[in-house]
Amino acid sequence: MTDYSEVKLSPKIAESLILGLYNIEGKAMALPGESDFNFKIITKERSCFLLKVSRPNENGGYFDFHQKILQHIEVQKKNIVVPKVVLDNQGNAISDFVDTNGHHHKVRLLTWIPGRVWSSINPQLNDLRFSLGKQCGILSSSLSKFEHPMAVREFEWDVAQSLWTKNHLHVFDTNQKEIITYFQDQFEKVQNAYTKLRKSVVHNDANDNNIIVTESLTSPKVKAIIDYGDAIYTQTINDVAITCAYAIMNQNDPLEAALPIVKGYHQSYPLSEGELKYLYITIAMRLVISVTKSALNRIKEPDNEYLSISEKPAWRLLEKWKKISGDFAYYSFRTACGLNAHPQEEKFQSWTKTCRSSLQHLFPTIENNGIFPLDLSVSSPWTGHQSDFNDLDLFQFKIGQLQKEHPQKIIAGGYLEPRPLYTSPAYDKIGNSGKESRTIHLGIDFWLPAKTPVHTLFEGEVVIAVNDAGDKEYGGLVVLKHKFNHLIFYTLYGHLSVASATAHKIGDKLEVGDLIGVLGNYPENGNWAPHLHFQVLLSLLDFTDDFPGVAYHNQIDVWKSICPNPNVLFKSSGLNAIAHQSNEDLITYRKKHLGKSLSLQYETPIKMVRGNGPYLIDQYGRRYLDTVNNVAHVGHEHPRVVKAGQSQMALVNTNSRYLHGNINILAQELLETLPEALSVVHFVNSGSEANELAIRMAKAVTGEQDIIASEVGYHGNTNSCIDISAYKFNGKGGNGAPEHTHIFPLPDTFRGKYRGKNTGPLYAREVQQQITKIQKKGRGVSAFIVEPIISCGGQIELPTGFLKEAYQHIRNAGGLCISDEVQTGCGRMGKTFWGFQLHHVVPDIVTIGKPLGNGHPLAAVVCTQKVADEFANGMEYFNTFGGNPVSCAIGTEVLRVVKEEGLQRNALEVGEYLKSELEKLAIRYPIMGNIRGQGLFLGVEMVDKKMEPLAAQTDYLANRMKDHGILMSIDGPDHNVLKIKPPLVFTKENANELLFYLERILGEDFMDVSVQKIYNP
Repeated sequence: MTDYSEVKLSPKIAESLILGLYNIEGKAMALPGESDFNFKIITKERSCFLLKVSRPNENGGYFDFHQKILQHIEVQKKNIVVPKVVLDNQGNAISDFVDTNGHHHKVRLLTWIPGRVWSSINPQLNDLRFSLGKQCGILSSSLSKFEHPMAVREFEWDVAQSLWTKNHLHVFDTNQKEIITYFQDQFEKVQNAYTKLRKSVVHNDANDNNIIVTESLTSPKVKAIIDYGDAIYTQTINDVAITCAYAIMNQNDPLEAALPIVKGYHQSYPLSEGELKYLYITIAMRLVISVTKSALNRIKEPDNEYLSISEKPAWRLLEKWKKISGDFAYYSFRTACGLNAHPQEEKFQSWTKTCRSSLQHLFPTIENNGIFPLDLSVSSPWTGHQSDFNDLDLFQFKIGQLQKEHPQKIIAGGYLEPRPLYTSPAYDKIGNSGKESRTIHLGIDFWLPAKTPVHTLFEGEVVIAVNDAGDKEYGGLVVLKHKFNHLIFYTLYGHLSVASATAHKIGDKLEVGDLIGVLGNYPENGNWAPHLHFQVLLSLLDFTDDFPGVAYHNQIDVWKSICPNPNVLFKSSGLNAIAHQSNEDLITYRKKHLGKSLSLQYETPIKMVRGNGPYLIDQYGRRYLDTVNNVAHVGHEHPRVVKAGQSQMALVNTNSRYLHGNINILAQELLETLPEALSVVHFVNSGSEANELAIRMAKAVTGEQDIIASEVGYHGNTNSCIDISAYKFNGKGGNGAPEHTHIFPLPDTFRGKYRGKNTGPLYAREVQQQITKIQKKGRGVSAFIVEPIISCGGQIELPTGFLKEAYQHIRNAGGLCISDEVQTGCGRMGKTFWGFQLHHVVPDIVTIGKPLGNGHPLAAVVCTQKVADEFANGMEYFNTFGGNPVSCAIGTEVLRVVKEEGLQRNALEVGEYLKSELEKLAIRYPIMGNIRGQGLFLGVEMVDKKMEPLAAQTDYLANRMKDHGILMSIDGPDHNVLKIKPPLVFTKENANELLFYLERILGEDFMDVSVQKIYNP
């Protein structure tokens, strides 16, 4: 055996070869390769070539084979980018070279294809994978009629010849050997059918260093496949398998990642049903070859790192692949190619047209014939709050009440219904884009009393009869196998009593009308209100003691084929799916009938139908971690807050001109959190109303009209509020500052007018300048309004000493100081309950917004007794629903939840932890130029090395976070600040999830400013 170090060629030798053979002067850079030594040649003119030098004494016909492939593809003219052959000084396509050790080598020179290799692309998303499949399909189509004597040869990398790996099982440990033999045995069993599949010459090595991708950082596409050194005549499906095997490494869900590749390939070069049947095992066998070669090569050439470059990812993929049902993979591949997932689906549907089954056969003791459809979808108000549907006594009571209202009907429904009910962690996983939950119900539920007998519809054989114990599992479970001519299907009966289910034995035969079991009660039925889960299956997949009754939404097309609608047996109109309006219809109606200024969040809007704690939930049951909604102060739909509102709403809701205790109770709870000087409360319905009233108060008390406010400040959407909101009047559609509004510079110590420490007095001087300007016009100051952390300005923390000095200037001029606490108040700051307390000042007026009502229309203005007395000048202030009993009950509960659940402390602890971890992250990713804020009110400003704003990257980051199930939003005058202001129930675990995906996306190509300058100059 020739020593690797002896035959390895250096870049210097490559440079001499290129000069001597091709009269080209250039620098050589070594590239990975197994069969050849490969070098990238860069000339002084910046032209590039690929130099390929064979291992010693390689067969010359092998090189002719490679050259002929390239020439054949070029002639086909199928819009494929391939390297062109460069002839040497003698006009030869292949040259000879003898090294200093006397070894003979073959030399070829090819044109260089510019672009990025697949391995360097981050992220690798479905659109990119689809383009990979499409390009590989085009390539296979071009080679379909190509022939060459060297195409048929013994080759260890040929999947069809992969059983040679059985001879080397001794190099693996016990666990590895178990995985490999599992796939080898499967592959051996299918040899008769597999060997008859379509064959052609294929590329055979679309690994991540042989795929060239376009320069686009946001929408990259595969432009070329290079290095035809492993091309061979073999089963065409092997090429799809190889392409998938490399491209789906390092994915949490490799099967999902494979589907766009298969879809793209099929679009360019259609695959047959027979070929798809063997794709799962051929992917596995390519990986078996890869890990076997790596193990052997590590012994043979320990210095050649390339030979084991994919070993660890290949092993991880093999472990995951073994856990995937081969049948489920096959059905998924069929769906990707536009076929029915299950090959027997049409046959089953045809058979059911002549089937005559009824609910009376299933439940012979139930006389009811009709169906009352029960909507348990994520969007359904019937299910109520999560705390309600997890209360089984309450749930059963509601079912009972519904049954009383519809005594002649069976309560049922649920096929393909996305449900919120599955709250056990067993229903969750981490997919390729964040958390995923199984929510799509695959059967029909019949809500009937415990001990209701369930009987067979058809003759059948018992294949599963178990106690599927556990929370939100089946409890007693029976599955029957049915045969009608050449059709086989199964029926599943879940939530039976354990005793009745396990009375059966595997292999027992049941006749039509036999008793299967009786409905169980909780907890033995999996902790559900009593009901039958009835499901039809066309395949058991690999399950022997369980079967999914709920699926992931992204797999719905596969599962609805494996598990057809059970109603095809009963043909009951009452069991038809309940229609819900599509997102497209909602958007169309909005565009037609709602104001054009009402915008939607994200490039692809989301329909949110439910909330829970720090999560918002869409109509399919996907949970989004909400880092934006400070209005849902104590968490979305907090059960105590919901119950407080419901309870009071059931009694009375009227205006504050009538006596009611709730308004006093809320006032007392609120005043306990404020300095003693702030002692008078006015309740309103929104932050805008609060600021409107505060401005009115200030003008009434001072007799002046002029307001001083911050640059990029926002204080509400009423006329008066817009007039003092530079964020609005200096933005799109604005007309600049009105005569009586005076704006001081945004007190931004990072990129503002004055930067760094000790800038508080400088910004306070800017406030004084506005006072002087007003006074020079012969007018006085009415008020100064600012947020303790300026939100729309980009979560700008006020400089130390600024607010105290600014307040003093304002008061010296006879004006009032207003603290806008709409976003910063009620414990969010962590260190203090109110933002102004961070600066050791007491304002004259505090305004509070909808976080006080957890999103319910409730807000407040709190002022000093002096301001209140002077405002009461005879003109009554009355707000019809400000301070109504329902709003006050809700507000009181919010403040009590903040106090009793320790949410201010949580804001401090989680906020400081998150801020600290973000600062650590910023060391690795310097575009996170400034991390700022307090408690759970943080901002991350994205800038380049020159402190220029990176708005495009910030927008990209927010949208990519949404793809991973995390909601983020953008603020700041340059739209380059990520704002983080989640509900106060946000936990350290939530923070870690946010940090994990932030780090992942910060590492993507578009976020790397240096990469962007190269590819998007």
